[in-house]
Amino acid sequence: MDPDRIPPSFPAPSFRGAQERALSDIRDAFAAGNDVVLVRAPTGSGKSLLARSIAGAAATVEETAPAEATDAYYTTPQVSQLDDVAEDPLLDDLNVIRGKSNYTCILNGETDTPVDRAPCARQAGFDCSVRHRCPYFSDRAIASNRRIAAMTLAYFMQTAGSDVFRKRDVVVIDEAHGLAEWAEMYATVDLNPRTVPVWDDVRVPDVTADGDPVERTSRFAETLAGVAERAKDELIRKPELTPEDAARRDRLQELRSELQWFVSDYRDPESPTTWVVDQPDGEGGAITVKPLDPARYLHHTVWDRGNTFALLSATILNKAAFCRGVGLDPSNVALVDVEHTFPVENRPLYDVTQGKMTYDRREETLPKVARTLVRIMANHRDEKGLVHCHSYAIQSELQRRLAQLGLGDRVRGHDRENRDAALESWKVTDDPDVFLSVKMEEALDLAGDLCRWQVVCKAPYLNTSDSRVARRLEEGQWAWYRRAALRTVIQACGRVVRAPDDHGATYLADSSLLDLFERTRGDMPAWFREQVDRLSEPELPAFDQVAAGGRGASGGTASGRGASSAPRSSQSGAAGSGATGSSGAGTTGTSRSGRSSGTADDDPPPDRSGDDERSNHPLSDVWGDG
Repeated sequence: MDPDRIPPSFPAPSFRGAQERALSDIRDAFAAGNDVVLVRAPTGSGKSLLARSIAGAAATVEETAPAEATDAYYTTPQVSQLDDVAEDPLLDDLNVIRGKSNYTCILNGETDTPVDRAPCARQAGFDCSVRHRCPYFSDRAIASNRRIAAMTLAYFMQTAGSDVFRKRDVVVIDEAHGLAEWAEMYATVDLNPRTVPVWDDVRVPDVTADGDPVERTSRFAETLAGVAERAKDELIRKPELTPEDAARRDRLQELRSELQWFVSDYRDPESPTTWVVDQPDGEGGAITVKPLDPARYLHHTVWDRGNTFALLSATILNKAAFCRGVGLDPSNVALVDVEHTFPVENRPLYDVTQGKMTYDRREETLPKVARTLVRIMANHRDEKGLVHCHSYAIQSELQRRLAQLGLGDRVRGHDRENRDAALESWKVTDDPDVFLSVKMEEALDLAGDLCRWQVVCKAPYLNTSDSRVARRLEEGQWAWYRRAALRTVIQACGRVVRAPDDHGATYLADSSLLDLFERTRGDMPAWFREQVDRLSEPELPAFDQVAAGGRGASGGTASGRGASSAPRSSQSGAAGSGATGSSGAGTTGTSRSGRSSGTADDDPPPDRSGDDERSNHPLSDVWGDG
């Protein structure tokens, strides 16, 4: 890498905000000999452009010996972020490659078949006459031979050890704040009837009955891996497979690899990984095997893939804790802070807390939140809004109550299957509709009039029934627990203000958020701490369903109009353009000095309604990618 090439590699015709200073600081950090540079850049600072500049400093073939690594990878855990990169004309030299399931075959009679189920994946020795034009293999060939290959983090990890995507000089990871959690998720082994094709061919023991559950699980995993291997071999011996057979073969191979990795890592006395096991239904029930501190896994799938690394995010909150979680030596890591150039008055936080939204207090608090939401809707009668519901249980109850109040016509929602369609339908409408979302705190760009206000319904603490979370809390890792929640809140706050001239209000409905802010103040980026310091109580209109109805409160069903709407073409929504009032129109802040934040809410009871469907899983980009 040549750090001096970083600023000249900036792809835009001019710098915006603090970009020029940021690139200079990043260059200096690499020039000082750091192998890894963490770039803490707030929302809207143009992280993708910074990423492109860093990738442009990678060594070239002309500068290096044949055996040395050259060129760069750009990767992000968010599929939507990769989509944005692919559509940005300033980033047209980032060559995107996706998993096979995202491409369709071009052979006659197979044009509706994903490439991972095409004849080349089903027939032994199949000689494809159009492989050179196959959309997947074409994109793969281009990405593997160009200066910058762009892919999801899931695909990047899956190609570890690949002869096609070998080690490169520079690796840039965008939205890198959850790298440890993503690695844990990727390395988790889920054993259940849906993920194990030979489930009915084995006896599933109660691994938690006696002794060490991880040891019992490892013995079962060895048995299951053998059964999967034999079933796979039977399929391979067939001259031709159906698409269903091909899917079964790929899953058996994937399952065998997952099980072998778990067993080998568990039995390695030098491995730093701690494994935990869940089997809530006992004998015959599903088993989930989860890793803690997957530094060894990241070493193989990420750190061995490059010479130098740039990790970008708005929410890398604590350098030492982040490095510890991903297996990096802090002495070889630099942290570069990028200044936030959006005026703090354009991104206000408002205290409308109504009590705790923990599981045991929700029944008391949620009706108050619903009534407060009516007042907020009246305050933003002609502006679109987003409600971060945290769970489908909260979303459903809010949607039901708002419909009962006659506001169903202004409220939209989504379910696990139609998330993207419902979101796009809401984004393109000109009506001041309110979107009740679940798990949309990240990678969502709602610039300008796409959204002028949002509500955070619940402090987004991790589920304490998750064995990984429970184990860490047993070890006293409360700071980690709170940082994870703070990170999600900061990400959520960045959804509605996307440019210096944009504006949007964020309302906080859960009193546990106030306690979270007090306990994590030292971990806050300076620009977010400034927002928190200006937190105020708004002057909202009186409760009035008619005033909140926008187009008129005409009733509606609890499902909401957007629950099953088909997507329409998207619009960009220029930041700050066409606004008919500020984000706080009619919202005068009043000081909250002297107000008590209440008791701690460190350990909220489990929320059992998380979004864990396979179709929305972050690894869905590469599942079945042979």
